[in-house]
Amino acid sequence: MTDNDTKLTPDAFAPAGSAPTSEQLSAATFEPLAQAADQKKRVSLAQIGLAGAGVLIAALLFFLFTARSLTLNIEAEAETEFSLSGLNWSFGDRLLVRPGKHVLSIVAEGYHPYEQTITVGNADTQQLDIRLAPLPGTVSITTQPEGAAIALDGLSLGNAPLTELVLEAGSYALSTEQPRYQPWQGQLEVTGRNQSQSVDIALVPDWAQVRFSATPPTVIASVDGELAEITAEGVSVLSGNHDLTLNAAGFMPTTVTLNIVAGIDQDLGAITLIPADATLTLTSTPAGAGVTVDNTFVGLTPLILPLSPGERHGISLSKAGYRAASLSLTLKRGETTRRAVTLEPELGEVRFAIEPTEAEVFINGEAMGTGSQTLSLPAVPQRVEVRLPGYATFETEVLPKPGLPQQIAATLLTEAAARKAAMTATVTTPLGQTLVLVDPATETQNPFTMGASRRDPGRRANEVEHPVELRRAFYIASTETTNAQFRQFEAGHDSGLIESYSLDRDHQPVAGISWQQAASFCNWLSRLEGLPPFYRENQGIIIGFNPSSTGYRLPSEAEWAFAARVDGDLVRRFAWGNDFPPTTVATNVADNTSALVTGRILNGYTDQFVVSAPVGSFPANHRGLHDMGGNVAEWVHDGYRIPSANAQLYIDPLGAQRGDNYTIRGGSWALSRLSELRLTFRDYGERGRDDLGFRIARYAE
Repeated sequence: MTDNDTKLTPDAFAPAGSAPTSEQLSAATFEPLAQAADQKKRVSLAQIGLAGAGVLIAALLFFLFTARSLTLNIEAEAETEFSLSGLNWSFGDRLLVRPGKHVLSIVAEGYHPYEQTITVGNADTQQLDIRLAPLPGTVSITTQPEGAAIALDGLSLGNAPLTELVLEAGSYALSTEQPRYQPWQGQLEVTGRNQSQSVDIALVPDWAQVRFSATPPTVIASVDGELAEITAEGVSVLSGNHDLTLNAAGFMPTTVTLNIVAGIDQDLGAITLIPADATLTLTSTPAGAGVTVDNTFVGLTPLILPLSPGERHGISLSKAGYRAASLSLTLKRGETTRRAVTLEPELGEVRFAIEPTEAEVFINGEAMGTGSQTLSLPAVPQRVEVRLPGYATFETEVLPKPGLPQQIAATLLTEAAARKAAMTATVTTPLGQTLVLVDPATETQNPFTMGASRRDPGRRANEVEHPVELRRAFYIASTETTNAQFRQFEAGHDSGLIESYSLDRDHQPVAGISWQQAASFCNWLSRLEGLPPFYRENQGIIIGFNPSSTGYRLPSEAEWAFAARVDGDLVRRFAWGNDFPPTTVATNVADNTSALVTGRILNGYTDQFVVSAPVGSFPANHRGLHDMGGNVAEWVHDGYRIPSANAQLYIDPLGAQRGDNYTIRGGSWALSRLSELRLTFRDYGERGRDDLGFRIARYAE
């Protein structure tokens, strides 16, 4: 080392001005790289957690600030459970939910499931009133005494007792009739909800007992000419004004006029008959022969006749279908005698030509043998029946005539063929509407599938496929109801204008009416024709329906789909066939001329009508029905619901008795999209639209 060399010490590295130190350098602590990375990772996860919590809090605050309060007022007698699609927060029957469309589902024991798309608006507080439709209930009806005829809303149900009748919830007019009892009327309130109810009706007798003591004690009583039994309690006489006549051999008949009030017995006291100078007791076989004495009609056999003594009297007996008989006699004073006369029948020959040969012939309910034959029958009206299991019974009446043979030809039809033959192909309403018969029982594709396959382009979520069978034949109008026809019911109705284009001309389909108005029109038309109304009304509001009625109604959704789509072994996709768009002018939809009115059109298609066309302007479908896929969309009978994907077979479905919204089927002059023009397209609503009308239908039997 030289003098110029400097020896480095730890102090040489000390900062200027610092005190010199003699401490030596020490080694730094070694920290592995992996441990440092873990610390950084823990820091990162904590930061991510804080960030996530912040986002969650921000989302929650955003939801709370943008959500609206929705109160559900659900009308049901059972506990309900509901769910709402989308983000929501439930507080009992109150929810916090953001504005927009949501699917609300409600279930309650004893009620039809409720599923509906609701729209939540921008108001801070909103309320939704929902009435659940109860399931049907069962009702058993008995009467005391049994056997009374039962009618519900004027329609006969048969004779009591009736057990396990399936009825929709609601109020019904119940009435009973039983001979010799007062009619009974009352209201039947059906609870529904799968509950069973029993109704026991005690009928009030419609008679009173009439008591008397007679001299002589052995008398014959008749009321208005009909023999009456005398019991220990007297004679039973129905309410009203009647003549009670007492007869005894050797005495003059005595007649008492009665005014009977049901349940209030009468005592006539002692009645003494006046002895007759001479008496004839006259009977005949058969009974009920008319009797004249000296050319004066005196009644029907059996009779007790007072006769003047010492005179010859001419007595004649006659009865339709029998030869007249006569006798002449003279009686002494105080003499009594009896005569029994057997009338000889007058016979006429009736020849029967019967097919099939094994069919059996009945005359007045008495079996007379099978197949073709010739019978000699009394010359009075005879009730003829020809029966064979599996065939419709042939019934007629014949009046045999002596010396003039008659022939009855009866070819029995199978029950299905007879049923078809009894129904005319069309019927016409008092307003001139033509309805076409549709009998699903004669068609190859029944049951059929409603809805659309998931693979069908344009399919909507409410077009769930489900099986349906129609068993009742029905009539459906060949055209939609027109303005002129609807104004017969509601004179002031105006279907309106669209951009100066009228919807209100006489032959255009009526538009802008609610489902309630359409159903009320059907009831009005039923009453006009003398048919039982299909819909039940309360103060002008439709509250239910009677499925047994043959009155006019809206077609059920299943009937509409069957009439529009089922074509032999084929199922139509559109009203004009299966191709889209149509290649010929087939129906009235939003065409090229409608652009300024609808804002959307079916490109390249022109039907020459900007808005609705006169009904029947376009070709009918395979059943003779016009405008099933256009002109105006149509209300149908059913309350709106979305079928279950695994639904059982529905038979003649009509839906719930009541609904908040009702189903709409078919395209219209305002629609153009593929999804809207398919025959499976479904919509719903409650109020009218300018492209919405209806057609009528009714059951054929």
